[in-house]
Amino acid sequence: MYLPWVRIALCLLCPPVVYGGKVLVFPLDGSHWVNMNVIIEELHSRGHQVSVVRWSDSWYIKETSPFYSSITLDSESGYNEDFLSTFVAQLLKIQREGKSVWTRFKLEMEQVEKVLELHEKTRKMLELLFENKELIQSLRDANYDLVLADPALPGGVILAHYLRLPLVFNVRWTSQGEGHLSIAPSPLSYVPMTGTELSDKMSFLQRLLNVIIFGFTEFQIARYVIPNYAGLIDKYLGPEMDFKSLFQAADLWLMRVDFVFEFPRPTMPNVIYMGGFQCKPAKPLPEHLEEFVESSGEHGVIIMSLGTLIGELPHDLANEIAAAFARLSQKVIWRYKGNKPATLGNNTLIVDWMPQNDLLGHPKVALFVAHGGTNGVQEAIYHGVPIVGLPLIFDQRDNLLRIEVRGAGKVIDIFSMTEETFFQGIQEVLKDPSYRKNMQRLSRLHRDQPMKPLDTALFWMEFVMRHKGAAHLRTESYRMPWYSYHSVDVIIFLGGAVLIIICTLAALIRCLCCVCLRRKSQCDLKKCK
Repeated sequence: MYLPWVRIALCLLCPPVVYGGKVLVFPLDGSHWVNMNVIIEELHSRGHQVSVVRWSDSWYIKETSPFYSSITLDSESGYNEDFLSTFVAQLLKIQREGKSVWTRFKLEMEQVEKVLELHEKTRKMLELLFENKELIQSLRDANYDLVLADPALPGGVILAHYLRLPLVFNVRWTSQGEGHLSIAPSPLSYVPMTGTELSDKMSFLQRLLNVIIFGFTEFQIARYVIPNYAGLIDKYLGPEMDFKSLFQAADLWLMRVDFVFEFPRPTMPNVIYMGGFQCKPAKPLPEHLEEFVESSGEHGVIIMSLGTLIGELPHDLANEIAAAFARLSQKVIWRYKGNKPATLGNNTLIVDWMPQNDLLGHPKVALFVAHGGTNGVQEAIYHGVPIVGLPLIFDQRDNLLRIEVRGAGKVIDIFSMTEETFFQGIQEVLKDPSYRKNMQRLSRLHRDQPMKPLDTALFWMEFVMRHKGAAHLRTESYRMPWYSYHSVDVIIFLGGAVLIIICTLAALIRCLCCVCLRRKSQCDLKKCK
């Protein structure tokens, strides 16, 4: 009868031992680091040891942190604030020239040039890293359980294969584009390419455009990206490895979307969806913001942010936006770092930084004016706040299109926008209750899961640690040559077999016909005699 109490006493005196793993993180700086850091903090809270690879010019990734130890490489990534600010400013300048085929071509070429520059610096950084025998040996001696990498640049991918460690991706983008394109079948008939601004319901001409964009993207990868790493891969990983297979061989893909946001498409067993994993319930606002929000009365508050990379806009655009805000009954909180717009109204508060997640979760926030970055869109879905989208660069138009298609927001072209069109767009979303209703429906769908997205991500990472990988979830298609993957050899064989059968039958029929004709001729000759 005393046995249960003995067990309880033993549990209290000897708590279960938790064996933490060792994780090597190879991140990407900027906004990508923001969500990578969420995973790192959660890994630390669960007793895992985390080491983060950073560069001497790291922007967001700090050298000292209570959550990880850093490994600073004596080289520059090139992916820093100056590079990104200049790049974004040039992209905005090109887009303001107007919509045309020439403008789109210039935009694509500018992006190709800058991406190629990043890839060249990544390759040089990897060469220096692999030649640093002391550092490489210390990484081997650390006995890491896995590498957690952002595959938008392939540094972490190549390093994981070099160290022969299980590889987990924190992914939305790879060096070849949207993550699914590298791991799962993507039928172009209903899977739109990024940049096309198409949905999963396409007409013939739209499908034609989708195929052309796919071909152009594949050409860019084959022409500019893969050759940059070919020599490096041959030298350090062996000639049997190729660039694309390095990504496909990853054990786990933690995908930063879910199908509340993404269009339905084929997927794979080792793709784990954790869209909105960085979202959390709102915390109380700082006192000055709470006072400003509460002062809005029954009209509510609008918040505006254009993300990490875009702190300011051209003066004329900023003035158009400020003038439209000044006409509203709502109060406005605008994250903006440029010069104060001349048309700024008394109802608008400009801030250098704002607690975006906490504001979106405040009951008085009626609308989110956003650029369409993945993090901001996911937070808006989580809190059920409709969006007026001002897409600027990269994937932002496609992200906002997904919200607009679901009736949870409206997209406005910022490069042709005027004060009036911006004002009318805001009024439409505020006054039509369907926008908020649809976004709140998306919020309910997103939250209705058996586990929180972050818990799901951590479970699967620990799964990989426990089992030294997840090869049983990984398709072996990446080991197949393209002609085997697409069954070209089988089609040729079957086509050849059918052709041989048809030719054989045709020859037999011809022989039979000849025999019959010969016999008929002989019979006719006999009759004539």
